Amino acid sequence: MKKKSKRRLSLDLTRVGTVITGLAVGLVAGLIVSLFRLAIEHVLGLVKIGYATMHHQPWLILPWVLGMIILGILVGVLVKTSPQISGSGIPQVEGQLAGEFDEPWWPTLWKKFVGGTAAIGSGLMLGREGPSIQLGAAVGQGYATLRGHQGTNRRVAIASGAAAGLSAAFNAPIASTLFVLEEIYHNFSPLVWLTSLTSAVVANFVSLAFFGQTPVLHIPYSSGLPLRDYGHLIVLGIILGLLGRLYQTVLLRLPSWYAKLRLPRYLDGIVALLLTVPVGWWWTSSLGGGNSVILDLARIHPGIWVLIGLFVVRFVFSMVAYGSGLPGGIFLPILTLGAVIGAIYGRVMVMMGLLPSIYVVNLVIFAMAGYFAGIGKAPFTAILLITEMVGSLQHLMPLAVVCLVAYITVDVCGGAPIYESLLGRMLSPTAERAAGFTDRIEVPVFDGSFLVGHQVREFRWPTNALLIGVHRGERQIIPHGDTILRAGDTLIVETQHDNRAFIRERIAGMAEQISVRGED
Repeated sequence: MKKKSKRRLSLDLTRVGTVITGLAVGLVAGLIVSLFRLAIEHVLGLVKIGYATMHHQPWLILPWVLGMIILGILVGVLVKTSPQISGSGIPQVEGQLAGEFDEPWWPTLWKKFVGGTAAIGSGLMLGREGPSIQLGAAVGQGYATLRGHQGTNRRVAIASGAAAGLSAAFNAPIASTLFVLEEIYHNFSPLVWLTSLTSAVVANFVSLAFFGQTPVLHIPYSSGLPLRDYGHLIVLGIILGLLGRLYQTVLLRLPSWYAKLRLPRYLDGIVALLLTVPVGWWWTSSLGGGNSVILDLARIHPGIWVLIGLFVVRFVFSMVAYGSGLPGGIFLPILTLGAVIGAIYGRVMVMMGLLPSIYVVNLVIFAMAGYFAGIGKAPFTAILLITEMVGSLQHLMPLAVVCLVAYITVDVCGGAPIYESLLGRMLSPTAERAAGFTDRIEVPVFDGSFLVGHQVREFRWPTNALLIGVHRGERQIIPHGDTILRAGDTLIVETQHDNRAFIRERIAGMAEQISVRGED
């Protein structure tokens, strides 16, 4: 009886530490990203006022161009001294969590904040979400460094910071958590999702205190799409998939095109800034990441030719901006392009008499999710993200249809997840790696894998890797040769830190390979 009473009184505090990490990282990351978001809005507002003033005083265009050149040089110097702040930041965080490379957190934090504010605030068609994820990850890395955490605890802190950063940028804590699990960390262990969800919720709370509780992309609509019109979702999904594959192809070829300019890489941003000046002069409202553009599409209902022109401008100049290497993401620009595609498709169908005009707004919402699902190959994140950003649960079914069709279309065309592709382009044989200490990786065993139903001793495990544990639900099993692996298990493998990415790839390939055995 005494033993039973002691068991009842004992408390399991193993996850309390992860919640504390999530609270601390989420609070700091939420504050920093909210300030980052606020700074971009104010700077971009001043830039738009500047373009409006130049229409009355055209001579101001000369000092404005000079200012763009100086700005490009200053931000370029930041990128040159800390190359990790270039571009979105999501591939960098993904590579960091995979053990491909590591970067100091403090220079990344302040330089990404300053450089991102300057680049995005200047009017370049870049998004705030990628930099926000990297800012949050830097906060998580800083927290882990100050606490002396290494290995799994350090990666969990970084992942939770990434979730907090995206949550504060878009006010979408559930989608932010899923994006980190699905696209960045590739791990659904309780330790990761609990910490990430905690930090995302806390960061979202901080962001709401700054910007209010109205969803970021609050788009009102009169009624849901009838089932008889669901055929449009299939056609729209195919179009989004094809244009998504085009987006991937062009984006990945940009560095080679910029290389033909024969400028030092860190000065390519000057080209992007100067090319954006004519756009700011003629079409000021199209500048920036695209949040206001999406809201205008739902409110103003522009004509088809205006929409086609907007798509061309946004596609070309978002490519020009991102290819320059200046700090800024593609997340929001992708959503903006998707919204424009949905509006174009809807307007064409209305002209042909195949769709009532009241449903064009619905297609704008669906296309945002479908375009991101195809390009990022993260359909679950796309569905939840748009649901949270729009602030409605009534779109789940059509969102799922569009995202699935767009995803499959890109897959058939040979497209890979864009952030994974960008990470592969960044890595080189001479990439810096941290070494000298062991690290752990976690690899899930999927249903249908040929590992399922076999003993540990039956497989040839990679050299320099040691299977030290198997997570099975809430339990952790210490494996031995006779341990039989099951679907849903998570393998805990220890290896050298500098060998982590190679070992993960080898074991993940074993765990994901489908069994060819017949049914018993």
